[in-house]
Amino acid sequence: MKNDQRLSDLKAMSDDQLGEELLKLKKEQFNLRFQKATGQLENTSRVRVVRRDVARVKTLAAQKRDAKK
Repeated sequence: MKNDQRLSDLKAMSDDQLGEELLKLKKEQFNLRFQKATGQLENTSRVRVVRRDVARVKTLAAQKRDAKK
């Protein structure tokens, strides 16, 4: 249910908003990776969720780009 809502929110975003969301997720992914390397990461499952969200945003951006052609 949560993923369905997240997906519908992402589909409603414009190309610029998707780009901003991707940038935000990439920063979070970097911070999580840094926390893991320093041993400060508490919520290890968040790494997987963020990685999948990055892929989801990239996929939607590519689909929107292809639809414009």
